[in-house]
Amino acid sequence: MRLLLDENLPKRLKADFSSHEVFTVSDRGWNGIKNGELLDLMIQHRFDVLLTFDKNLQHQQNFSKYTITVIVLSASINTYYELTKLSAKVLKCLSGDLNPGAIVIK
Repeated sequence: MRLLLDENLPKRLKADFSSHEVFTVSDRGWNGIKNGELLDLMIQHRFDVLLTFDKNLQHQQNFSKYTITVIVLSASINTYYELTKLSAKVLKCLSGDLNPGAIVIK
């Protein structure tokens, strides 16, 4: 599965998902790109999932026009120490059937 880590996530989080093909927004040179355009780029480049800390994304985008699953990591702060605690839940989610739209992981 091809995953993209949004620019609001620590790059170290990539290592938590080593069983997947993982890129950061920075790896792709997509820093500063708005969410709708980012989702379009992800589809063009055959990404399956966007991991983000942006809790508003699910309310700002109409996911019915995208084939991407967006996993929103919900923690008190977006540090690696806090977010890595959610990685097992994300991996469990990735091992199941994914549908387009947002999934919040707490």
